[in-house]
Amino acid sequence: MRPETPGAALRRVAAAFSRYPVLSRSVAAVVSGLLIFGSFPPRPFWFLAPIGMVVLTLTVRGAARLRGGFGYGFLAGLGFFVPLLPWTGIYVGPVPWLALSTVCSVYIGLFGLLARLLFSLPGWPVWVALTWTATEWLRSSFPFGGFPWGRLAFGQADGWYLSLAMVGGAPLIGFAVALTATAAAAVLVYLWTHVTVAPMDDPSATEPGRATTTTRIGVIAAATALVVIPSTGAILRTALPGPEEGDRTITVAAIQGSVPRLGLDFNAQRRAVLDNHVLRTEELARAVAEGTTRKPDVVIWPENSSDIDPLRNADAAAEITEASEQIGAPILVGAVLVNGDRTTTNSVIVWNGAAGPGERHDKKIIQPFGEYLPMRRFFRLFSEYADRAGYFVPGNGDGTVHVAPLEPTASSHYGGSIDIGVATCYEVAFDRAFRDSMHAGAQLLTVPTNNATFGDSEMTYQQLAMSRVRAVEHGRALVVAATSGVSAIITADGTVQQQTPEFVPAALVAELPLRSDTTRATRFGAQLELVSVILSAAAVMVAVFRRQHARGKSANDQATMDQPVG
Repeated sequence: MRPETPGAALRRVAAAFSRYPVLSRSVAAVVSGLLIFGSFPPRPFWFLAPIGMVVLTLTVRGAARLRGGFGYGFLAGLGFFVPLLPWTGIYVGPVPWLALSTVCSVYIGLFGLLARLLFSLPGWPVWVALTWTATEWLRSSFPFGGFPWGRLAFGQADGWYLSLAMVGGAPLIGFAVALTATAAAAVLVYLWTHVTVAPMDDPSATEPGRATTTTRIGVIAAATALVVIPSTGAILRTALPGPEEGDRTITVAAIQGSVPRLGLDFNAQRRAVLDNHVLRTEELARAVAEGTTRKPDVVIWPENSSDIDPLRNADAAAEITEASEQIGAPILVGAVLVNGDRTTTNSVIVWNGAAGPGERHDKKIIQPFGEYLPMRRFFRLFSEYADRAGYFVPGNGDGTVHVAPLEPTASSHYGGSIDIGVATCYEVAFDRAFRDSMHAGAQLLTVPTNNATFGDSEMTYQQLAMSRVRAVEHGRALVVAATSGVSAIITADGTVQQQTPEFVPAALVAELPLRSDTTRATRFGAQLELVSVILSAAAVMVAVFRRQHARGKSANDQATMDQPVG
């Protein structure tokens, strides 16, 4: 018995799938979403993202209609977001989690619809990849300020694509991953159509096993992109700044005080949370006095480390002052401040020992359905937890605070004040947060965060990966200070130099460089993303025009055929 040829085997598999095309493509769409999810932390399998995008591209390309493209994209979105976002419902039940996952999946559905339309254009791998970038931008912007969580870039902190962040930020990483996938899909389509099996419906093939010159050029370009894009990312890694490169250095400490308990009501014992951070800072001060660790120039506490307003509560202010004086350094205190109208701000205050509070950053990008609730009356109808949402209001600063030493240190080369860019927790997901800080002259970046409200979940590691992308994007060392973990010291090349375990009080101390130069992503990142949106919109309009023209021509041809002869 002669062995079955690869072409015959593939034809047999294709025939099996063709018996149930909608079901098989639906399963493939969900699998594509699961593969993309698998690329996200804490898993290091970053390479699953381009594989998942290949599966999604081929699945959408096989849709018979535009609405099929939307449906398969939507299923892929569910396969991705449902397992990615369960931390959003840990303490409030599955309704918010599933609702958010569904809304995010609509954007992947939109991508599927547009991609199905764009497959008719020459060079479709580029236009489809640009459209992925555009739909990520749309999801990051609308509604309620957008929700950027789950952008492709945030699963690439351990991969070859990370260094591309220094050129175009998170949007360029996402585009590169998507283009790698669409290029691979184009090569696979070519091999399937012109090499492995006889072409049936491909208009670019003139006869079985042969392709037009245009098709061959396109496939060569796709194959080249498939090799060049990941290689470029790997090569650019050598251009990233070294961990110690900078204008001068300072010693920074990040305090992780931990919390009495996890959950939405962790701050019911908010005095204990403040006491934990004071205690851990005082322990660090004793270690400095004993000579077992370097004396920090600045200490960074996490978000919500003082949910007692220290500007209104004398006891809280006295505790923070004492801690700052003992360590001999200003402390960046994450505090909830009560305004005159009873609204609140999520703030980071520079606390200068006996001199007390100095500059502050009021969180500008606040979390809908958490820190505030849009359309509160409406959403009360769906969840008993609606009134658990806060009444926070956004700040309007540039995201930068200026810090001056309380006293000189022998271990640092600290000359004068420094500018520290702050993105509090949720803000780090948004491109504009640190971009504003960098334009204001930030020399060091920090992400004070409170993960206690999301329990023992993957959210912590997802946010840490975002911080790594931001460090490379802007060429800055970055300090993550978390209430319950993971706190981390990240160098400008995205390496996690130090990190704490979760739920353990800890202090990280590191000598970090201050830098004043800027990356291309800092200077031009917003413009590059805007160009991608414009190009994808233009491609969609051309595809719509071609589709309408083809329909009109088909109708005219049919009318001509229907005319009586003679």
